Amino acid sequence: MTTDLAIEAVGLAKSYGSTSVLDHVDLRVPRGGVFALLGPNGAGKTTTVRILAALTRADTGHVRVAGHDVGTQRREVRRRISLTGQYAALDEAQTGEENLRMMGRLLHLPSRLARRHATELLERFDLAAGLVGQPEIIFLDEPTTGLDPRSRAAMWEIVTGLATAGVTVFLTTQYLDEADRLADRIAVVDGGRVVAEGTAAQLKEQVGGRRLDVELAAAAGPEAFATVVRQLGPRAVTADPAQRTVGIATDGTAAHVRALLDEINAGRDRVAH
Repeated sequence: MTTDLAIEAVGLAKSYGSTSVLDHVDLRVPRGGVFALLGPNGAGKTTTVRILAALTRADTGHVRVAGHDVGTQRREVRRRISLTGQYAALDEAQTGEENLRMMGRLLHLPSRLARRHATELLERFDLAAGLVGQPEIIFLDEPTTGLDPRSRAAMWEIVTGLATAGVTVFLTTQYLDEADRLADRIAVVDGGRVVAEGTAAQLKEQVGGRRLDVELAAAAGPEAFATVVRQLGPRAVTADPAQRTVGIATDGTAAHVRALLDEINAGRDRVAH
């Protein structure tokens, strides 16, 4: 693994019984900045994170995280990373500060250092629980799922701040606008395979002229816009909430365009034109 990579995964495969979840996934994540794994539900995002975070073993493939082999140096990997999932992993019977101090003890930090870090991080509580140990890499598995727009914007600010501070952020999301806004590089995953990778601009260029631009009706509202973007997943190559427009990859045939419009509209009069 080269020194400029925070994460390098080669040939990751994982199956549960006869169901293939990951099919020879390769990832190279530079140190610093935000790397987004974009895809719909069931694409293999969470399984990928669990393997990279040394929580699940891949059937085949090799992974190095923060310079350490995930297969043979799991403890070293875990000391250098943090993972925050879709739901808060907190003890509701304890106070916020008690939760943070508990995380410090689990990371074997000196008590004074753990208390100081806990005090600094209380305002950003759920994410803070993963930051007490000052990780080199933080995995955020769909951190904005279920959040209202204000909370989502606040989380975006946190992610940007982490990257500015030099932390490598590995973000999974099903929201195109989130990946476009936050990520320096994006890998699009579907059916357990990486189907495209690059910067947001590069991925948009790959679509070229084969794009259907749809404007949603004003009456549909912001929730309908968010639902459409989430429903389309990586097929939506552009999304502008202010203009209520979504650009969708298409093969250009009338049948495909009609199918996309029917999928978006779903009998709800969402499309303006």
